[in-house]
Amino acid sequence: MEFNGIEKKEEGKYITRYDITYTTADHKKKVYEMISRNHNLTTREELSQHPADSVVLIMHDETGEKLLLNREFRMACGDFVFNFPAGLIDPGEEFMESARRELKEETGLDLVRIDDILGESFSAIGFSNEKNVCVVGVAEGEFSPSTSTVEEIEARWYTKSEVRNLLKTSYFAARTQSYCYLWSKE
Repeated sequence: MEFNGIEKKEEGKYITRYDITYTTADHKKKVYEMISRNHNLTTREELSQHPADSVVLIMHDETGEKLLLNREFRMACGDFVFNFPAGLIDPGEEFMESARRELKEETGLDLVRIDDILGESFSAIGFSNEKNVCVVGVAEGEFSPSTSTVEEIEARWYTKSEVRNLLKTSYFAARTQSYCYLWSKE
């Protein structure tokens, strides 16, 4: 694909919509609609060469036998969805600060051990260039309600058997569904 340009269409508080124009292999113009956390995209490089926007927390209990999942009402789909705790990296924050903060805000739990940090990935590649970093580790503590009044979250630990059942009956965020499927098969 030959990149031709980016045009800002509408700027919101958290996302901005753009039209990106490419020339396809058969020499046709392709206008692709997308959204970004960046309010001032101007180059093709900025589409992928930017710091992570958010963190995702893949947390297990100390035994490794339970997985932390949020059952969260998501406004865009108007329903509850199972997802890992996650959130935006605030300006000036390192992603590990965000990881600890988001875990505490959404679940009440504390991050006690980091087992792995996965490389950056795109959250919703079909329509956004938002990137996240996944932190894999162990959490502990007492559950408490989300500290945000705009988030309706029920966090709890799930066994492999419980996760297998949820996968057949409940909505999931795609990244969470993929991990849960593999984790629950072990």
